[in-house]
Amino acid sequence: MIKQCIKVTACLLTLSACRPSPEPVELTDNIQAVPFAQVHLTDSFWSPRIEINRTVSIPSAFYQCEINGRFDNFALAGGLIQGEHQGDYPFDDTDPYKIIEGASYSLAVTYDARLDAYLDSVITLIAAAQEPDGYLTTCVTNKSERLSGWWGKERWEKINSHELYNSGHLYEAAVAHYQSTGKRSLLDVAIRNADLVCQVFGPNEGQKHVPSGHPIIEMALAKLYQVTGEEKYLAQARYFVEETGRGTDGHRLNAYSQDHKPIREQDEIVGHAVRAGYLYSGVVDVATLLHDTAYFRAVERIWNNMANKKLYITGGIGSRSQGEGFGPEYELHNHNAYCETCASIANVYWNQRMFQATGHAKYADLLERALYNGVISGVSLGGDRFFYDNILESSGHDERQVWFGCACCPGNITRFMASVPKYMYATQGENLFVNLYASSHSDITVGDVLVELTQETSYPWEGLVRFAVNPEKQASFTLRLRLPGWASDVPVPGSDLYSFASELKTAYSVSINGKALHPKLQNGYLSIERSWKPGDEVVLSLPMEPRFIQAHPNVAADRGLHAIQRGPIVYCLEGVDQHDHHVFNKYVSGNETAAYSFEPLKLNGIVELSIAGGEVSLTADALEEKEVSVRAIPYSTWNNRGKAEMAVWIPASAEAARPIPAASIASRAQVYVIGRNTPEEVFAINDQWEPNSSADLSKPYLSLWRGGKDDHRTVEYRFDQAETVQTLQVYWVEFEHYDGDYGLPADWKVQYKDGNEWKDVETADAYECAKDRYNTVNFRPVTTTGLRLVVRLREGMSGGIIESKIS
Repeated sequence: MIKQCIKVTACLLTLSACRPSPEPVELTDNIQAVPFAQVHLTDSFWSPRIEINRTVSIPSAFYQCEINGRFDNFALAGGLIQGEHQGDYPFDDTDPYKIIEGASYSLAVTYDARLDAYLDSVITLIAAAQEPDGYLTTCVTNKSERLSGWWGKERWEKINSHELYNSGHLYEAAVAHYQSTGKRSLLDVAIRNADLVCQVFGPNEGQKHVPSGHPIIEMALAKLYQVTGEEKYLAQARYFVEETGRGTDGHRLNAYSQDHKPIREQDEIVGHAVRAGYLYSGVVDVATLLHDTAYFRAVERIWNNMANKKLYITGGIGSRSQGEGFGPEYELHNHNAYCETCASIANVYWNQRMFQATGHAKYADLLERALYNGVISGVSLGGDRFFYDNILESSGHDERQVWFGCACCPGNITRFMASVPKYMYATQGENLFVNLYASSHSDITVGDVLVELTQETSYPWEGLVRFAVNPEKQASFTLRLRLPGWASDVPVPGSDLYSFASELKTAYSVSINGKALHPKLQNGYLSIERSWKPGDEVVLSLPMEPRFIQAHPNVAADRGLHAIQRGPIVYCLEGVDQHDHHVFNKYVSGNETAAYSFEPLKLNGIVELSIAGGEVSLTADALEEKEVSVRAIPYSTWNNRGKAEMAVWIPASAEAARPIPAASIASRAQVYVIGRNTPEEVFAINDQWEPNSSADLSKPYLSLWRGGKDDHRTVEYRFDQAETVQTLQVYWVEFEHYDGDYGLPADWKVQYKDGNEWKDVETADAYECAKDRYNTVNFRPVTTTGLRLVVRLREGMSGGIIESKIS
């Protein structure tokens, strides 16, 4: 069977918007998304990306599953091969599940016999790995001692074992495969597992009383209920939602998993960003299916907190690598933004459900923002390299990777990209909602009438959208066209986190059959209610002028800066487009009008912006300024031409720009963290960004993570030639975090390289461990090719360094 999988893969590889209302939004009769298979994209933006996902991303991801042991783990669990369990995480099973889901969506749109056969072979492996009672997590079945710290000694022992997370992705894949192919092979596996979950977890005596740990099973069970009609699956989804934050079995309540308090009592978004997006998506599913307004009110409060205080301009969420999640309100660092690709995808899922529950366009607006910026930045234009986290600023050391040890994001991209068409349209009775604009042809049932709807547009590069509306017979219904917030002076409707620096110079317009129309605006939709007949044409024109955006004053990282947006696209400066390959020394006042042009041969075709700006540099006496032309590209397309500096938020004045600092001994050095394996090169502590405090996480810093019993960490500076040095300064990290505090070190020392030996420097200075300043050690001058920091971490804490200097 493994050989069959490999053989098939080889074949594949050769193939008025306003601020948040104090009044809660009312739940509406559930709005239904038009199935993606009914929407046939013909555009030049999404169609090529979806085809690349089908022909490149999915095959390459399956190939990585083969060479990294993902399929072997199922074969081992099924007794088909012998050997050791492979991989570093208990959730590695989800990688094949996610890719199966994406491949199934692709099959529904473009049938591929080889892909169909490949999925059959992979599903055969998965079915073989399932235990007789329905249990399915390969590292537990394979009794992986190496991963026992995650799952313990028996099934379901630990809340963070990811067993239920594995189950959730299994159900998602199974439903997609069944709906796309009509085959029950994986669905039957999922049902057996879900039946077991319903037996093991619940409120009754003898059952386990815990939440899911890593959410996704909540929305997956709701989906399984909708496909099978089995009400116990919906009840089980509600149980996991209800159990969150209650600690019924005495487990430690934890903000990391949004398990710190019952959901109905939550009002701030905290913890792991992906878990949050998945959990609240599941809560909305439960709330809408069971008409539970209390749960929806809670999720609405949490959404308001996210949109108003913790949302990136790209639609990304999660500011910290610690816990892969949220920091304090208004903490939106750019250089150290986390914005995990999976979190942006989860944000789309969550906002789609909020829209379907309410009919409010503000949720579709945020969906579009994440879709065009925070999600697709996670994959290269070639479809074979991925970002795990999506920073909004880079010093030029960052690039996408082919795969990751924790490979959740590549698989998530494959399943998401294939499903993009399902976010375009939705229906509710005699209402047809248009949420996304892209050239396409669709057959949609509105009320009891089949409507052929065709879009012609060059969106997102142009704002003109033509609709050909052809009902099978004359019929009355309402066409609801989403008016994007950016077309009506509000970047993020429902939020005051961002604002435009100037008013629109042109307005949107609507016409029908050549006559101007002024439809009323309802919940963010231009609503056209009429009796439609075959041949009707609607033209929507949206203003697409580039505009500068300012962040709320409480966002410290963005003070004195602004971003640029045109249509739904957020722009960035990338070094490769600037005359000197630098971006941080540039500024744009915001008073200039940005020129724009479509460049068909650049980055697969983009609209590029050109703006009159300035550049600062250091001279012996002062700061010098000169005029330069600054070029900007869509943020999602950066790092497709090699490593380069990049910034989304651009200085608005010369004072906010950063001149290129003169090289120093430290900045010229190569810096490595010396660990048990290969030394890891780092760039954070000699990049010459000056910190404001030990808690300043806005720029790169070196995290000295405390793992295991060894509390010593070694940082090595390697010089390309011998240097005479006598001073080293270190700026330590110190901050609190629910996923583990970062403290000042217990002690440290400096060593220098003498031939092949490392020796302690001679100093009368104390090795200080003070916060909010540089800690300086002066020592007897040495001529050497390297220095070392040997750091002992404080008990129970991690540590870190923001910056260092050598002289």
